[in-house]
Amino acid sequence: MIAEYTRSVLAAGTVTLALAFASIVLATAFGMIGALAKLSGKPRVVWLATLYTTVVRGIPDLVIMFIVFYSLPGAINQMLTALGSDANFELNPFVAGTLTLGLIFGAYMTETFRGALQRIPRGQSEAGYAYGMTAWQVYRRILLPQMVRLAIPGFTNNWLVLVKGTALVSLIGLHDLMFRARGAAEATREPFTFYVLAGVFYLIVTIVSLIALHYVGRRFAVGAREVRA
Repeated sequence: MIAEYTRSVLAAGTVTLALAFASIVLATAFGMIGALAKLSGKPRVVWLATLYTTVVRGIPDLVIMFIVFYSLPGAINQMLTALGSDANFELNPFVAGTLTLGLIFGAYMTETFRGALQRIPRGQSEAGYAYGMTAWQVYRRILLPQMVRLAIPGFTNNWLVLVKGTALVSLIGLHDLMFRARGAAEATREPFTFYVLAGVFYLIVTIVSLIALHYVGRRFAVGAREVRA
């Protein structure tokens, strides 16, 4: 019996990883938009980006998740009813979890990317424009590669916290690693076995992530090391 539950728990790890990867993609998009908004110099845009990061970072993650999963569909359905529609809007746990984690960690990524962009000397952008590059070319060829290198430490930390944060989604019914581990622990009365199994899974993901992102950081730092030498 324990072997069967172990396979079930580990199989659910694919759901956890899918949720983590989908969320980090969304968080990265939110983070880049937020960072560029904060550095735009336009007061209203800066204010909106600041409001986003302040509100999201100031509310507990679980509260935001409950708002997205329970309150948001209810509010949308009330609007649909007021408009005379019989449609019923629902969010499945995976989509709600992805939106929540993407929204939350997008706020943290905003500060990570903003800080990285601010560390790049402005003269490099000006040189690109003087050379005849467009704004997109300056961003893609000059700013983005350096931003990746400078943002890797903060990105790594956010990613690791996000991976562990996926465990919260089990509370809204997603059959992920923690949901299956809790069910197996209750069914077999072996909580130590299955919670340790879940902990080892997250630890392995952490170790693999650290190795992979360290490699990415070294790849993007090659040019910087050569210039300093």
